[in-house]
Amino acid sequence: MADIIETIDLHMHSTVSDGTDTPEEILAKVCAIGLDVFSITDHDAIKSASMIPPLLHDGNPRFITGVEFSCKDIYGKYHILGYGYDPEAEPIRAIVEKGHGFRMEKTRGRLEFLRDHFGFQFPDAEIKELLHLDNPGKPHIANLMIKHGYAQSRKQAIEEFIDKKRFKNIYLQPEEAIHAIALSGGIPVLAHPSYGSGDELIIGAEMDERLRRLTMEGLKGVEAYYSGFTPKLQQEMLGFAEKYDLYVTAGSDYHGKNKLIDLGDNNLDSVSEAPEGVRRFLRDVHYAPVLA
Repeated sequence: MADIIETIDLHMHSTVSDGTDTPEEILAKVCAIGLDVFSITDHDAIKSASMIPPLLHDGNPRFITGVEFSCKDIYGKYHILGYGYDPEAEPIRAIVEKGHGFRMEKTRGRLEFLRDHFGFQFPDAEIKELLHLDNPGKPHIANLMIKHGYAQSRKQAIEEFIDKKRFKNIYLQPEEAIHAIALSGGIPVLAHPSYGSGDELIIGAEMDERLRRLTMEGLKGVEAYYSGFTPKLQQEMLGFAEKYDLYVTAGSDYHGKNKLIDLGDNNLDSVSEAPEGVRRFLRDVHYAPVLA
């Protein structure tokens, strides 16, 4: 079991949202590096959940349907991962449609904000192309800004310009995402739990209270193994997983060229044996069938 645990990646993004690899390219890379289990968790999108199974063959890594919802309530921001859901189920399709609508509204709002407040203009053809992407987001706008000389890097574009635009109510509520995932046969998991909005770090009593609220709504797991976690954050999350009897997942948050994170980098290689929460997750989650 330890070998399997060290070769999983349950958090990655494709061109369906803000990654630079297509789902097919991700599958090829997953096979090339020898992962045993993987999931593509595009933002507010489940297209990969239907694209990957027909491409799988016997001997390929096991695939788990995935998604990542951007959520917010009066207490802060959350990213809720969903695993093993039925992509044809009405609840997951309805929440994806709602989340996509919010994403498009925010994209248009950011473009207008950059034009009105900074004078950043983009050709109509490029804006049309942007808005025809499956799920455009801040990295796509940042890339346009770099192309036209308005910023030197994605980090500068997002932090100094794009993030200046605030949205109050254009977010899914975390309980909406949790309920939709569960009603579609999936497992809802809190992504990179210690990281909130911007540079916000959520630890200790604040994290305890957050998990108490979310588990009451049906949250079933936490991403305790994550590429950006220090050993201290990792250990704290493992402690909370034990306290609340939660599943444990591991993910890199791979985005291709949009982030300097390697596929499969999730810090699971720092442990000598499989944590119980990870073993339970891999035992209980629904795997997508091999259709090819």
